[in-house]
Amino acid sequence: MAEVKTRPQRGRQTDQVFEEKQFDERVINVNRVARVVKGGRRFRFQALVVVGDKKNRVGVGVSKGADVTAAVSKATDVAKKNMVKIDLYKGTLPHEAEAKVGGAHILIKPASAGTGLIAGGVVRTVLEVAGVHNVLSKSLGSTNKINTAYATIAALEQLTPKSQWVTNRPSKKTTEKESVDTKSSTGGKE
Repeated sequence: MAEVKTRPQRGRQTDQVFEEKQFDERVINVNRVARVVKGGRRFRFQALVVVGDKKNRVGVGVSKGADVTAAVSKATDVAKKNMVKIDLYKGTLPHEAEAKVGGAHILIKPASAGTGLIAGGVVRTVLEVAGVHNVLSKSLGSTNKINTAYATIAALEQLTPKSQWVTNRPSKKTTEKESVDTKSSTGGKE
């Protein structure tokens, strides 16, 4: 007997498993850009997208496409490829950071618990999708959204985790060893 292959009927759902979104994707800005050609202007769209997992990873992407959906999907792919990991300390930043990209100048500072995100526009969106809860920020200089987004990422990349700070006090065990070493080198006299 020959096997009969049947196709799924229209309108019926096959056993597809829909994946839960791994990243929070936010479209910050869509611009219509034009290039001048012989017959007039050709319009395209430029999208600025921020992608983050709310667990200390964030990326920014800018791309152009023939229509808005193409530009957004391309920018999302660029953002996912350019994700950076940031080091947080108790839901805030370990120290203040400052970065400049183009004319955009961003200053971000740690804040105490319960303060929330004191940031505006693009900076707020980038910090939200990164998973930062308490921050003070100031945007200085240019208000260009693309440069502001990249300056925020640059400031976040400058953060060093608290464990790598030079000013950390040594533990009690290391101070005891150092005192024993100094006594032996001085012949037991201090």
